[in-house]
Amino acid sequence: MEGGPKTLQQAVVYFNDPDNCVSYLVERRWPDGVVCPTCGSTKISYLKSVRRWQCASHHDQRQFTLKTGTVMEDSPLGIDKWMVAIWLGLNCKNGISSYEVARGLGISQKSAWHMMHRVRFALHGGSVEKASGHVEADETFIGGKARNMHKAKRERVITGTGGKDKTAVMGILERGKDGKSSKVRTTVIPNRKKSAIQGEVRKHVEAGSVLYSDALQSYNGLNEFQHQVVDHAVQYVDGNIHTNGMETFWSLLKRGLHGTYVSVEPFHLFRYLDEQAYRFNNRKLTDGERFDITVRQIVGLG
Repeated sequence: MEGGPKTLQQAVVYFNDPDNCVSYLVERRWPDGVVCPTCGSTKISYLKSVRRWQCASHHDQRQFTLKTGTVMEDSPLGIDKWMVAIWLGLNCKNGISSYEVARGLGISQKSAWHMMHRVRFALHGGSVEKASGHVEADETFIGGKARNMHKAKRERVITGTGGKDKTAVMGILERGKDGKSSKVRTTVIPNRKKSAIQGEVRKHVEAGSVLYSDALQSYNGLNEFQHQVVDHAVQYVDGNIHTNGMETFWSLLKRGLHGTYVSVEPFHLFRYLDEQAYRFNNRKLTDGERFDITVRQIVGLG
């Protein structure tokens, strides 16, 4: 299949053939020829009977596979299952739970959970370039809804109102420019105090940019930016002054967290943020294109 599969049905059929898995991943990991991940040698022989390569140089780990040096390393699951799991994780708009992956692939829920977390790890795409132009900054709280909890759990978990007992997260969205779509970057923050909020803004936004935020006092003092504020107690939009782009992203994120994953521990939350941000930032691509660039990223981790 030239260029790889374009739909889920094609992906299942295509990657069911081990030879297709090898050719597809070799082309994306080693476009200029197979290279030993340990010593970098190109003097490699292919052991077809076991579908692995052997380096001509004598050193530890002479033999290696397509999984070596990737998030798939040490996994007993076949590459065919990994490829379908990656496809599902990338292309389901609201994410896909480990229970659904387990049922679909015929593996345990525990294996599916670990598999999807490895995929999320590979999706982390921190950019060294700062956002510029017109930038929105906003924050929200992530946590379980009290009305959905059993009374005993609600009494144990909910000890206050508002954001208490929830996790604060912050997002920075660079509005689309030069024909490109808007891009978002997110992070978990310890609180909504000035030091945390302004530290993230200065870290990720280029000085001189037009910065839009709500009326939270923690944003006061960002004088190196063209800071414009919309007070949500009065209105949500004042011409170009709004944070609707970030609000849309938070809506998508919470829909997935509450509807698909149901319960996410705070110490794993950053991986779900990475997953949703990756899908959002690549939303204009087709399923096949999104899968292709992600596989190149995953197998290039070594």
